[in-house]
Amino acid sequence: MNTALLNYLKAKASVIFLFSFIIQFPLSAQTLRHQIYGQVTGENDVSLSSVTVQLDTQTITTDKNGFFAFDQIQNGSHLIKLSREGYLPQQMTITTNGTELSRLNFQLKATARQLTEVIVKGYKAINGMGYLNDVHNGVIYAGKKTEVILLDSLDANTAQNNPRQVLGRIPGANYSETEGGGFPSNGIGFRGLNPTQSVETNTRQNGYNVVADIYGYPEAYYLPPLEAVESIEVTRGASSLQFGPQFGGVINYITKQGVKDKPLEINVQETGGSFGLFNAFTSAGGTIGKFNYYGFIQYKNIQGWRPNSEVQQVSGFAGVNYQANAKLKVGLEYSILRNRIHMPGGFDDMQFNFDSRASYRARNWLRSPWNIFAATAEYKFTDHTTLYVKSSVLLSARDLVWRNEDGGPGELDSISPITNNYVNREVQRERFTNWTTEVRLLHTYQLFKQENILAAGIRVFTGKMKRQGGGEGTTGSDFDLTLLDPRYEYDLDFTTLNIAPFLENMFKLNDRFSITPGIRYEYINSSAKGYVTDGNDVLRSDRSKNRYIALFGVGLQYKTTTTTNIYGNISQAYRPVTYDQLTPFATTAVIDPNMKDADGYNADLGWRGSVKNYLNFDISSFLLQYNNRIGIIQKTDAQGNDYAFRTNVANSVHRGLETYLELNISRIFFPGMGFGRISIFNSFSFVDARYTTGEFKDKYVEYAPRTINRAGITYAYKPFSTTFLISNTAKSYGDATNTLNSPDPAVGLIPAYRVLDWSGKLTLYRYNFKFGVNNLADKRYFTIRTNEYPGPGIIPAIGRSFYFGIGAKF
Repeated sequence: MNTALLNYLKAKASVIFLFSFIIQFPLSAQTLRHQIYGQVTGENDVSLSSVTVQLDTQTITTDKNGFFAFDQIQNGSHLIKLSREGYLPQQMTITTNGTELSRLNFQLKATARQLTEVIVKGYKAINGMGYLNDVHNGVIYAGKKTEVILLDSLDANTAQNNPRQVLGRIPGANYSETEGGGFPSNGIGFRGLNPTQSVETNTRQNGYNVVADIYGYPEAYYLPPLEAVESIEVTRGASSLQFGPQFGGVINYITKQGVKDKPLEINVQETGGSFGLFNAFTSAGGTIGKFNYYGFIQYKNIQGWRPNSEVQQVSGFAGVNYQANAKLKVGLEYSILRNRIHMPGGFDDMQFNFDSRASYRARNWLRSPWNIFAATAEYKFTDHTTLYVKSSVLLSARDLVWRNEDGGPGELDSISPITNNYVNREVQRERFTNWTTEVRLLHTYQLFKQENILAAGIRVFTGKMKRQGGGEGTTGSDFDLTLLDPRYEYDLDFTTLNIAPFLENMFKLNDRFSITPGIRYEYINSSAKGYVTDGNDVLRSDRSKNRYIALFGVGLQYKTTTTTNIYGNISQAYRPVTYDQLTPFATTAVIDPNMKDADGYNADLGWRGSVKNYLNFDISSFLLQYNNRIGIIQKTDAQGNDYAFRTNVANSVHRGLETYLELNISRIFFPGMGFGRISIFNSFSFVDARYTTGEFKDKYVEYAPRTINRAGITYAYKPFSTTFLISNTAKSYGDATNTLNSPDPAVGLIPAYRVLDWSGKLTLYRYNFKFGVNNLADKRYFTIRTNEYPGPGIIPAIGRSFYFGIGAKF
């Protein structure tokens, strides 16, 4: 990224905010306002778009997910009316008092059915997490374990995408916190699966893939800034039938949309903090006629907790939706990321224990430019049949120049007294081009006097990846990808073609019980062409392989009350070994050329729901069978030297319990009191993940802490709210041997750790102030040992840091 451009964007964001703050700040005290929002659904909890919602004299329509929102509502009594062709109208009166959010959920009934009463559910939002409706955006979720996080309801450090404060509410979420290594894309894993770069999790934005290659290179480099995210949807392992065969489920970041009731609204947020953090975020959106648009630009600069760990990043997004008529809605989106990351390297155990803030590498750099184009369409043939289409094109890259990893972090990167220069660095470059289209058809039909739902579709993916590595770089310390020898040690071209039809049907046996069987068929063709240098030999490759995989599953759901249900599911999962995984790449590990594909299944059984407006809960157990699991084991060569070996370690079984409880104490014990709102939550998981075959039988799976427990308390009074969070993560291991200490820093114990976070928010009219402390007790810990970048070795998490942000909406 050009330095002048970064400075210009930084200065421009500051000027925009300062100007807007001066001209918009009221000269006199303003009356505190209220916000009302909610969702409208039809029968079977199908989200209803284009519903006319009238609040007094204001009129808006619901978005594609059935959501609506009214801002800056004066306190008092208000009449809300809802109407849509083909449905019975509804209305209700609500009285607002104070600045607390109110959420109103409506369920409209079709006019073809004569009803004696109208069901209206209205309640104030409980801060935290819920779950998806039975049907949502063309996908059946009945019987599946899902979570939805509404970001505006949280006190969280969204400027730094702090995973504990946002995703920490999801039971069992484990993170690879790599920001201390200069690498800001923290990974996530569930149920004892590898969290590194979210390789086991299908990562999406607005329903389409954002990773480089869903099979060949499923790492997540681009994520939307959390300041631009409205909600985060997580579906566990049973997602394999609707989204792909991955073991770890799906995480989907839903970006905000333009406001519905005016042509333009601008939001500005600037955040500063420890270690040179400066984050400038500006968004604009609105509705003009049939067009709704939203866009943002973010500039972030971090000097880093450790030396040589600065990050400069610019990300942006532009999206527009056109509601052509009552049947057709189309949209276009573009996402962009430009960054430059300085990586301070990894530690061995002695180096970490001596000084976890040191850096023994000053010449390691990375950039990952990302471009994503997406087109969407939604066509309603009838009130019972809707077609959804999402098509995306991804153009991205990963460029790396670093001190050769040979010798690991213990090998000093110093100037040679003989040459008076550093050793030459290594240059590696990857290029990714892929195209994905998913078509879904949702159809509701009558069977035995019950409404059943059919969800069918197909995904077509084609991807190309060019991998070049081992090139001889310069002896300098700056970001320089210059090659001194034009020939790389390896130069490979990979292609992937995937065609996957899928089908699920929700059969309602009665008003309470449903069963949803499903099938997915995967065709995968992968190829590899190019060469790899092995010593003095050049090995050429020209291979191709076809796979044909059928996956089956079934989900069950029983509604115990109108707001609670028991759910269960079982579905098969699959993870192919692609040729690029067989190619040594930026790693100190030796690769087994005979690795096999992994397969297995996921199963859940749980009870979830809410009790009135003060309790939200989800209690479940799970079982994950993972055959031919790929991992790292420690071996010894003929000379007696230890080395890491990546191979099919063995089969593993992951069993566990996940619970989420959120309780609004003030609504239970002090209803109607005016001293504020107090709520507490607890997110807990127990995972027993062990190998069940081979030489490591009964050993713990790597990166699988047995317990992860997070507890928080939130206090809110009118425009002020604050949250205190305690996160406890048990120990885990870096390899399948469960080695405690090793000369290889990629192998060994990952000790248990406890982290404290505190955050707060104050909203005054159209202005907000956000503040907090991450890692309050300055705990020195790490979550990952890696045999590749940003290491190799131990990557420490950052210590105590402060932040303060100020924002305005106009």
